Amino acid sequence: MAGNSQRRNRRTSNKKGAQVGSGGQRRRGLEGKGPTPPASMRKGHKKNRVANAQAKQAARRPAPRRGGAKGPNELVVGRNSVVEALREGVPANTLYVQQFIDNDERVREALKLAGEKGLHLMEAPRPELDRMTNGLNHQGVVLSVPPYEYAHPDDLTALAFEDGEDPLIVALDGITDPRNLGAIVRSVSAFGGHGVVVPERRAAGMTASAWKTSAGTAARTPVARATNMTRTLEAYQKEGLMVVGLAADGEVELHELEALEGPVVIVVGSEGKGLSRLVGETCDFRVRIPMPGGAESLNAGVAAGVVLYEAARRRM
Repeated sequence: MAGNSQRRNRRTSNKKGAQVGSGGQRRRGLEGKGPTPPASMRKGHKKNRVANAQAKQAARRPAPRRGGAKGPNELVVGRNSVVEALREGVPANTLYVQQFIDNDERVREALKLAGEKGLHLMEAPRPELDRMTNGLNHQGVVLSVPPYEYAHPDDLTALAFEDGEDPLIVALDGITDPRNLGAIVRSVSAFGGHGVVVPERRAAGMTASAWKTSAGTAARTPVARATNMTRTLEAYQKEGLMVVGLAADGEVELHELEALEGPVVIVVGSEGKGLSRLVGETCDFRVRIPMPGGAESLNAGVAAGVVLYEAARRRM
């Protein structure tokens, strides 16, 4: 009947066609979901975290850092300083030697080491070397060192995850002596750490002095630079790392700290002021090193070495 033709879902023709129904959802629900995705695509898996860290690195640094360092070259001046820098493997690129220089044993060794390392050898008149060094006592020998190519803080955790290891990182808060930085880099290398983080401002950087103190270990232990140390530590915490600050009045003694057995960042403050307020508040633990001999504090490089040894001992 015509009046019934308006009923909902009523078929008004004998022609078969699409019907209102489930749309095949129940049938599809019985189908398999396909092969298990690879580990690098499964959320929460260690390989997925590594892949995400590498993707972040690529986004932050679209071009390789190699050969792209910025800033002026550092100059090492004086015969003894130049020879020591060359002996310790400081990554120099050019050796400048004064014309008609007195060829003593140190000059001969500098020329020999520079030749073995494939450095550029440039002869220059004394007035030119005076101009380059702003009148410093260069003794006719100047070594040019290119700016250090810093890693990104994310590189250090990615390096550890790629090796299937828990990250062991040292962060420096207010360390201004490059020799302390070099000594800490050396300790990190010796005890199986994955790198060092330094602030971008008001802190020691990887100068030729730091390279020399590291005794060549800076070539295999990355140093990362953080624009904001507090935010960098918070980012590490989100990746599952515990942040441990060294403090003379710390609430926990070193031998009681179980956090050293897992992923951890050890924060070392300056000898005078210790940890800054914001960094200290960010730490999960503030740890003190027992000193039965009665000394009030340790040199920053020595303190870092003691804690790194304890971490390595617990992980063996």
